[in-house]
Amino acid sequence: MEPVLISPASFQLFGFIPTVIFSVLLPLVGVGLFTYIMAKRIAPLVKANPDFRFDRPKERILNVLKIWLGQYRHPRYMMAGVLHIIIFFGFLILSVRSTELVIKGISEGFVMPGLGGTLGDIYYFFKDYAATAVFFAVIIAAVRRGIFRPDRYHYPASYGHDHTNEAVFVCLIIATLMVSESLFEAALVAAEIQAGHEATFLAPGTLAWFFKNVLLDNSTESLQTYHIVSYYVHDFTFFFFLCFLPLGKHFHVITSLFNVYFMRLDRGNVRPVRYGVKDEELDDLETFGVKKFSDFTWKDILDFYTCADCGRCADQCPANTVKRPLSPRFISIKGRDYAFSHFPLMGNFVPQELLVGEGGIYSEDEIWSCTTCGACEQECPLGIEYINKIVDLRRGLVDEGNVPQSLQKPLSSLEKRGNPYGKMEKKRADWTKELEGCEVKILDKKTEAQTLYFVDSISSFDERMQNVARATSKILCAVGEDFGILGKEEKDSGNEVKRFGEEMLYQSLKAHNISAIQKSGVKKIVTADPHAYNSLKNEYTDIPPVEHISEVVTKAVASGKLKLKGVTEEEAGKIYTYHDPCYLGRHNGLYDPPRDAIDAIPGIRRVEMHKSRDRSFCCSGGGLMLFYEPEEEERMGVVRVKHAQKAGANVIVTACPFCLVNMEDAIKVAGLEGKMEAIDLGELIAAHIDN
Repeated sequence: MEPVLISPASFQLFGFIPTVIFSVLLPLVGVGLFTYIMAKRIAPLVKANPDFRFDRPKERILNVLKIWLGQYRHPRYMMAGVLHIIIFFGFLILSVRSTELVIKGISEGFVMPGLGGTLGDIYYFFKDYAATAVFFAVIIAAVRRGIFRPDRYHYPASYGHDHTNEAVFVCLIIATLMVSESLFEAALVAAEIQAGHEATFLAPGTLAWFFKNVLLDNSTESLQTYHIVSYYVHDFTFFFFLCFLPLGKHFHVITSLFNVYFMRLDRGNVRPVRYGVKDEELDDLETFGVKKFSDFTWKDILDFYTCADCGRCADQCPANTVKRPLSPRFISIKGRDYAFSHFPLMGNFVPQELLVGEGGIYSEDEIWSCTTCGACEQECPLGIEYINKIVDLRRGLVDEGNVPQSLQKPLSSLEKRGNPYGKMEKKRADWTKELEGCEVKILDKKTEAQTLYFVDSISSFDERMQNVARATSKILCAVGEDFGILGKEEKDSGNEVKRFGEEMLYQSLKAHNISAIQKSGVKKIVTADPHAYNSLKNEYTDIPPVEHISEVVTKAVASGKLKLKGVTEEEAGKIYTYHDPCYLGRHNGLYDPPRDAIDAIPGIRRVEMHKSRDRSFCCSGGGLMLFYEPEEEERMGVVRVKHAQKAGANVIVTACPFCLVNMEDAIKVAGLEGKMEAIDLGELIAAHIDN
């Protein structure tokens, strides 16, 4: 059968130029320009510090399948998520067709391998629906982004112009690709029908099917024009889009797969000061942390390139919510803009200046405002990391002596006394003097125990939090644990010190504690402080396994070692809600044990706050921020107390002394004394022991 139309690969003149020349030149120029742009974009990564991300390939591949291919995190924002999933999978399906069309312009009868038979019929059927779905999805996305503009896309004037126009423009580019591909096929099928030939099947209700019906009455010459023009519109748009992607926020279309593959596999830890440098060699380093752009690691810069400016991180960031001068989103955006301006596509690289402070892209308040809660990383659908960057920037500031005034005293106390309160080491065990009916051993050369209760600084020295230490001890006694504490030999776990950026002090605290733990001869460690739990579990080495007290309670209740009595008549009128501490929940995945412990109390009534589990709202106590005085419109703790009030609760149960400090203070600030109360999980359980 003779072809009805002249294909783009055949001898066709545009003026006096054979169209096949365009079919060859467009791919050559497009691929060549794209290669040049990518080479320039890779330059900052080559100059950056190393980052060890080539381990555990199976886990990394599973992350790619789940988070990148499976779009696992996108439906957390349902409307935007569904639109993105449609566009994403539509693109994957249509990438095969676009590649095929490029080659068709050079080789007329080309069909992608494997698509010449039944499999091809199935593919082309779904391809038409994919193109149609993507077309309508990008139109909705363009309207949503360009007109309705959800709050999380807000772009402060101080940061320059927003990316709305770019986002809408890209939506129109994608729509053009969908329309041109559908029109290309529809014109051919319409011509086949006019000629009485067996026409290619077009899926009903699709763009191609619609265009075919519209074009049926057109002349063969017109159909040929539509066929050829739509081909070159698609070809040009395809390569234009390819070269446009590395120029802005849509760079993530290219980099996201790699970023997800190289994303962090372990939570709760902070990367070393420099990969390949052992802790004992840190003194040999001339400089610590990130001061200039090339001090970032290549993964940091890949993160900057991958940011889609979706605003999810900022939307969940508690610091951003209370209007502190921090938005994780702009950490990435400003980093990417810096890379583009200092490593330009044309000309020489621009000399780098300090990143933080006057003349830099980040302010000191911005960097100190982070509580290291991890909400931004939990929400990002592309595996972008922020805590490592924040900590590295803080390391740079600390190395230069730029420490906020309010944090200088606790740091000095930590260095001299091993705790931020400046209290004498021998007073660490004083809280045990008021403990009745339970013996707490002080582990030394003469006294041994199977279990170490690691108290940490806040529960050792803060008078209110000492009740948490006593309650924890009562629970351990009730379940029959042979336990003791290190007493004066214990120093602060250093979790906050490390996240503050004082690496050498952290190493000193860690080394001392590891030595003391090893000398004690214990087989297990228990703590009621999630910050201590996180540091001991994720960053200490060569120590026994660590459990949070909530895990001890749930196991003991399940085994029958611990029996709990029901609520009192007074408690029967109370409604409890559990607040997930960041360093117990997001950083370590302990969501159920504390809830199971609460629910084990007969008759207790518990409700969930809207922001709970991995979307819990930080109390503001992380990263040494308990001593920091930030600029904010409303305290994070107050926001959290209002969450509890909205859920209908009048008792907030915490499983972290840092959270308890902030919740009790926030209740006062919010004017809810007498209407709302906060209690530690250990205190609640200890009050209901019925052994």
